[in-house]
Amino acid sequence: MERIKLSFPADTPPLSVIAALHISSSPVTIDSSSAAATVPTFVFSDGRKLSGTSVLLRYVARSAPSLPTFYGHDAFESSQIDEWVDYACVFASGSEFENACSRVDNYLQSATFLVGHSLSIADVAVWSALSGSGPRWESLRKSKKYQNLVRWFNSISLEYAEPLSKVAAYTLKKGSGKPVAAASKSKDQQTDANDKGKPEVDLPGAVMGKVKLRFAPEPSGYLHIGHAKAALLNKYFAERYQGEVIVRFDDTNPAKESNEFVDNLVKDIGTLGIKYERVTYTSDYFPELMDMAEKLMREGKAYVDDTPREQMQKERMDGIDSKCRNHSVEENLKLWKEMIEGSERGLQCCVRGKLDMQDPNKAMRDPVYYRCNPMSHHRIGNKYKIYPTYDFACPFVDSIEGITHALRSSEYHDRNAQYYKVLEDMGLRRVEIYEFSRLNLVYTLLSKRKLLWFVQQGLVGGWDDPRFPTVQGIVRRGLKIEALIQFILEQGASKNLNLMEWDKLWTINKKIIDPVCPRHTAVIEERRVLLTLTDGPDEPFVRLIPKHKKFEGAGEKATTFTKRIWIEGADASAISVGEEVTLMDWGNAIVKEITKDEEGRVTALSGVLNLQGSVKTTKLKLTWLPEIDELVKLTLTDFDYLITKKKLEEDDEVATFVNPYTKKETLALGDSNMRSLKCGDVIQLERKGYYRCDVPFVKPSKPIVLFSIPDGRQHQPLSAAK
Repeated sequence: MERIKLSFPADTPPLSVIAALHISSSPVTIDSSSAAATVPTFVFSDGRKLSGTSVLLRYVARSAPSLPTFYGHDAFESSQIDEWVDYACVFASGSEFENACSRVDNYLQSATFLVGHSLSIADVAVWSALSGSGPRWESLRKSKKYQNLVRWFNSISLEYAEPLSKVAAYTLKKGSGKPVAAASKSKDQQTDANDKGKPEVDLPGAVMGKVKLRFAPEPSGYLHIGHAKAALLNKYFAERYQGEVIVRFDDTNPAKESNEFVDNLVKDIGTLGIKYERVTYTSDYFPELMDMAEKLMREGKAYVDDTPREQMQKERMDGIDSKCRNHSVEENLKLWKEMIEGSERGLQCCVRGKLDMQDPNKAMRDPVYYRCNPMSHHRIGNKYKIYPTYDFACPFVDSIEGITHALRSSEYHDRNAQYYKVLEDMGLRRVEIYEFSRLNLVYTLLSKRKLLWFVQQGLVGGWDDPRFPTVQGIVRRGLKIEALIQFILEQGASKNLNLMEWDKLWTINKKIIDPVCPRHTAVIEERRVLLTLTDGPDEPFVRLIPKHKKFEGAGEKATTFTKRIWIEGADASAISVGEEVTLMDWGNAIVKEITKDEEGRVTALSGVLNLQGSVKTTKLKLTWLPEIDELVKLTLTDFDYLITKKKLEEDDEVATFVNPYTKKETLALGDSNMRSLKCGDVIQLERKGYYRCDVPFVKPSKPIVLFSIPDGRQHQPLSAAK
């Protein structure tokens, strides 16, 4: 966009235009003090003008390169958007307000967005109209009257919290000129139990526009759901305070780290939608960190210790000074040189901070700052034989990089005093620590060491295994990133430690996928039974039916109707002679004959169609497939937790609690429309549940692989289904 100024009457701000500008990060100067403006107007640098809220809104959408579908995916969607933009003004009519709410609520029953599959200015226009209606909408929002509309409104408010918070300053009480939603300070927002998903406590000492945060994973594994919480909270606070986030790889342990982990962490951070200013590495600062360690030794604030590791740990526990604690500066520097060279003598030593060996907080008892390690580093090779510890490097780099707030999980609480003391001894600027509770989930490992053990033992297929709590693993299982973001932000920055169930996360996920995912049909291959309809079609015919009865965007599927159809063996066993059943997407049929084998298992059925019969009177609603060659082979895959203990303690041996039965594959037949599935597509198999396509159709002899997606219902162990 070229240089543009938005002017408007102070008492009637164009909320939708302002919201669209902030969401799209459009470089438009907003001037609400123009006394001459009678209607919202864009004034271009060359003097040209555009006027009118709808006109400006469409201009922003067409000029937003970062949001290619802001004005629709094609001409048809653009026209749908125009309808909604024009309709949004109905909310300003007092008598029509609730009618408008009812209409949009009904529409959103089967849709996530008003048009298409992503945010558009249609959503912005209606969201802004509701937001600008003040107390009237807020009272309805707290009620249960328009649940679909409230879900949609809250979802947009949460997903675009930072840009929309800037709109709040312009939200006015009708006729009063007083702000009613100046974002984070209002009483309603602080107390409303329905307004979830926002950290409850502000960052201490945060200044708008000057907050600088860092997400600092160690490149020793893939990003897991626990890291995701830290990453998303950093993102949230950066947006809330108009600050920035940097990604820093804490690469100080060459024994565990690799470029593979770096590359995949960057990939996962992108998957989470984290926008960062730049990527840095702790190893970028190794020369400065070595200089600082030497400076502290010269000042008597650190020393080199050659005490054997086990003895050192015991002395720290007992509060006993090391025999090396009072070495002279010269002796410390001499041993420091041995460490730098990686000599046999140097390998026996480490550098420790001289803090307080009698402090009740054991983290303050002379922590290790440097260790000698001759291993090659994944970035810088064999240049160094010594590496700083996290306790030494983290506060140094935080301060040097200008970080204002370091978000850390509460498991580090005892080391906060150490962090501040190290900064003080270094003579560096203080960085505020802000704690949040670690995300703990039942039957789930979040220790990278223990996850690595599963990989090395071949108990999983890799770091992206759908049984793993890594971002790649849970996405491969079928979790939508929007669900993960909502789940984590609903917890906010709470410091309460708790063990959470997976059910809530999968319930959120279901609410996202169910309104839009296509419906397909599958029949378990084992013991499937042919039902012959004696009055069925002599020649097969094809009919197009919706893939989703409430969402046109899912498209249509071709269903073949034949005289002989396949049904599930379990369904066949439940049918009685003379019983009327419903064949889904076809109509009713009456079963006349049942054939069984010597063991009493149903092997064939015969019946007649009764298409005039009422589906309300039948007990069994059956999924079925036509007997045709075009059916596809499927492998339906179910998963279970990797461990059998709800919460592993630190000293628990992982091997003791390995679940021996965590994967179950079931062969099935599927409708021919599934040939077009792509890897990552999410579908619902009628009467079976939700699935994500992991391996699409390649050839008739190779099955399509579908992964079962949990739906939030009570978990049933796979072993019980043997």
